[in-house]
Amino acid sequence: MGKTNAEQAEGPDVKGFPYIRWTIIALFVGAMVINYLTRSILGVAAPAIMAEQHISSAEYSWITGAFQFGIMFQPVAGYLLDLIGLKIGFTLFVAVWSCITIGHGFANGWLGFAGLRGALGLVEGSAQPAGMKVVAEWFPARERGVAGGIYQIGASFGAVFAPPLVAWAVFHHSWRAAFFVAGGLGLLWVLAWLFWYAPPGRHRALSARERTLIVEGQEAALAKQRRRPPLGELLRRRNLWAIAAARFLADPVWGMLSLWMPLYLVQARHFDLTQIALFAWLPFLAADLGCLFGPAVVAFLQRRGVNLIDARRGAFTLGAALMTGMMFVGSVNSPVAAVALLCLGGFAHQTLSVTVITLCSDLFPQDQVATATGVSGTAANLGVLIFTLTLGSLVDQVGYQPFFILLGLLDLAGAALLWTLVRKPA
Repeated sequence: MGKTNAEQAEGPDVKGFPYIRWTIIALFVGAMVINYLTRSILGVAAPAIMAEQHISSAEYSWITGAFQFGIMFQPVAGYLLDLIGLKIGFTLFVAVWSCITIGHGFANGWLGFAGLRGALGLVEGSAQPAGMKVVAEWFPARERGVAGGIYQIGASFGAVFAPPLVAWAVFHHSWRAAFFVAGGLGLLWVLAWLFWYAPPGRHRALSARERTLIVEGQEAALAKQRRRPPLGELLRRRNLWAIAAARFLADPVWGMLSLWMPLYLVQARHFDLTQIALFAWLPFLAADLGCLFGPAVVAFLQRRGVNLIDARRGAFTLGAALMTGMMFVGSVNSPVAAVALLCLGGFAHQTLSVTVITLCSDLFPQDQVATATGVSGTAANLGVLIFTLTLGSLVDQVGYQPFFILLGLLDLAGAALLWTLVRKPA
């Protein structure tokens, strides 16, 4: 039997580190940690900020809603990344969001916070399209699920670090210091990205063997489509709207965990700041495990002969079934049981979230994947926006329990949409 090009490239003459693609995704994990750290600080610091600034629950919902409105422009960020490339494009986005984060440390009044959150959403929306573009450019199809799961871990870890950072800031300085630290970390990351990142075709440390492995691992059907279509043509594809609809239904859970959970624990479970620092990060640690569990389920199904697209839909469905545990968060008597159910929700959400986001790299070619991810991200954040404004306007009257019941059911509808609407590539 003849050897593949990848096998022929292997040999004793190949020098250098043979896994550059994994260093690229590891570097990108750092960006995701910082991205979600800057998002999550506000939610953890909300009790202190609301008390100091005399902000009501309804006004807080408009602050969080401003971020969700800004981040709904993900398609613009994705299109810019497809147009000018990841190295320069993502550098600019991270630098700007870091400066805006630092600006939060000088904010006063709910309108000032709302303006900064809206601006932050505009630029932080670049993270998911950039992540999918990294995965599509740097990884063969069989490794994309794992690579996508790894970079999604950064999202959860960012939220994990937020409670202890805010507690440290409040106890030793003020909540404003947490924003200064997070913004400074972003600016330091930019330097590392500029030093190490380049596309596979131009990376100075990439071996011929690894480059061939990446190129040969791309699906032939997607390789034939390597052109950037007009946005209108992309928007007419049913696969895009199936993914967008599933994310619209799924992401309100993440909005609850990152934006409202600390307030819920304070208002309904009577936690203080020390308890928030001790327990509020646990659902995000569980979410990290979900980032790895989703790809593992896909790999398990593929080893048993299930098509890749069907395996992704199966993993999403399993996550949706686990998500039904969220319905009981508000009804259990024990705060420990409530936190445990929130942990189950974080685990289930990232199991299905990383799966549906990775579908973009399975169904769209490399020079369209960031735009497609941005469009589906807009739908996801529209879901969070509607949810957070509704929660903010009604929570003082009806409490949190009706919203937990809703969150436990939405992903089942998302799974049904993926099974009925997504069409496999020819």
